[in-house]
Amino acid sequence: MPRAAPFEAYHQRYEAWFEKHGAAYISELLALRPFVPWEGRGIEIGVGSGRFAAPLGMQVGVDPAPAMLVHAAARGIEVVEGVTENLPFEAGSFDHALVVTTICFVDSPAGMLAEAHRVLKPGGLLVIGFIDRESTLGQDYLVHQAESVFYREATFYSADEVARLLVEAGFVIHAWGQTLAHPLPETREIEPLRPGRGQCAFVVVAATMEG
Repeated sequence: MPRAAPFEAYHQRYEAWFEKHGAAYISELLALRPFVPWEGRGIEIGVGSGRFAAPLGMQVGVDPAPAMLVHAAARGIEVVEGVTENLPFEAGSFDHALVVTTICFVDSPAGMLAEAHRVLKPGGLLVIGFIDRESTLGQDYLVHQAESVFYREATFYSADEVARLLVEAGFVIHAWGQTLAHPLPETREIEPLRPGRGQCAFVVVAATMEG
């Protein structure tokens, strides 16, 4: 079952996080921006409230939590209720797909990536942003996992694990980026995008379909 119940029940608290941690949110947006095309038809898988889809120019968003979709629709996103492992779209429907802090909440990351592969056009681009479990922030989330209504049932992944899942799903990785080098309570300034992975908490990976 999708882990959507907390997001349905606490959608206002979710929205408040972005206001409280504005510098971290903008840092994540700026880290994603160079990887997400402006042209073509894009979908965010696990769109949530549209906090990333709207400023990054994604036209469509899918999510299992209706309360979150209300926020996303208000931000101009064409919303569809659905789960990541069974996307309600025909094969080859999109030029690019975005997945931000969603991989830790899905029942099957492999299933989600298989569906992303299916709905992308040949050569389509997939961009994933996630909290690296091996980072300081990732470890902090693990320590306090039981205290969070959102992360209580999350499964965090390392960058190496995400890379392996992408390759197994038939994607070719082209680039990595990262941001958020400091603990969340200390993040009061917008941080720049750094190349690679392994030094920061929020990691971005861009990959295209094989063939």
